[in-house]
Amino acid sequence: MLVRALWHFTEKTNPIPQRIVHGTTIEIIWTIFPSIILMFIAIPSFALLYSMDEVVVDPAVTIKAIGHQWYWTYEYSDYNSSDEQSLTFDSYMIPEDDLELGQLRL
Repeated sequence: MLVRALWHFTEKTNPIPQRIVHGTTIEIIWTIFPSIILMFIAIPSFALLYSMDEVVVDPAVTIKAIGHQWYWTYEYSDYNSSDEQSLTFDSYMIPEDDLELGQLRL
């Protein structure tokens, strides 16, 4: 297409330049039509976005996951121990040599 345009609009093949008239109608169509399509996509997306923002009033379990450099710490604040501290669990990666058949690495 670029080669065709360069060939068509060179001075050698077209010594008297043609007056190019803009197609206002087609420019309006290819501007408005994609905008309408984007609005039809955006309206359901905003409805879904706002519905996902709902906060659960009474969650069944509250878990706080803390990422460290080589392991994760999980805190279960719903299960308080006798000294009012939340139940914590550290998960370390088990080396591949220490794994038993069917055992997970965490």
